[in-house]
Amino acid sequence: MAKPHHNQQNPASGTHASRSASASSTTATCRNNTDGGQQRNPLRRALEALPPPIFALPFFAFALAAIAIYFLSSRQVPAPNSVHSTPLDLLSIPASTYSKPKSTMSSAEQTFIAIKPDGVQRGLVGPIISRFENRGYKLAAIRLVTPSKDHLEAHYADLKGKPFFDGLIKYMLSGPICAMVWEGRDAVKTGRAILGATNPLASAPGTIRGDFAIDVGRNVCHGSDSVENAKKEIALWFKEGDVVSYKQSQFDWIYEKA
Repeated sequence: MAKPHHNQQNPASGTHASRSASASSTTATCRNNTDGGQQRNPLRRALEALPPPIFALPFFAFALAAIAIYFLSSRQVPAPNSVHSTPLDLLSIPASTYSKPKSTMSSAEQTFIAIKPDGVQRGLVGPIISRFENRGYKLAAIRLVTPSKDHLEAHYADLKGKPFFDGLIKYMLSGPICAMVWEGRDAVKTGRAILGATNPLASAPGTIRGDFAIDVGRNVCHGSDSVENAKKEIALWFKEGDVVSYKQSQFDWIYEKA
């Protein structure tokens, strides 16, 4: 029987050896490809070597910076236009600085003013009241009345015996009269100046009679000629309690001193 030669290989062993060689060759080829890829992409190698969170850090930093800039800009006070500009808070002076001191007029003068029947009939009550209000005087009493003959004769007692007295009384009885009390500094003297001269033709333009009257017998209004007569006329035309005492809101803007 012939012995097998030492160089003769087992078919099974040869197949196994062939497979091992093929696997080794494939592994070597993959390694060569990998090494070649790594050599061809060094940047990719470097990026893959970094930990994953590092990629997000620039985005987080940018977001935080944007939020900080937004809040700082929203709370920032605008810079002054020049070195001489003053901050707004320094210009905020308390209102009390501009408030005028409260004061009262202890001895306010009062005068009696009456709009005669012709003035009432012509609708001059409003314009006449406006003249006194615009000047700064305070209306303390007002009433529309049709007085009796006795009342009018008492009012014009100093004119009794004059040739025009009867005509004056008749004229004053012809319609309602608007009786008023005006209050303020030098009310009697200034009130007469606002009315104008008794004769409208002698009254200056800008006065009530100078603007609204022509005939002396229709001179629109009456005003007290003295402080004493003003007191008498007020007492004659108004009852006690009719004259109202109150503080006018614009008082401190009309009078510097009480």
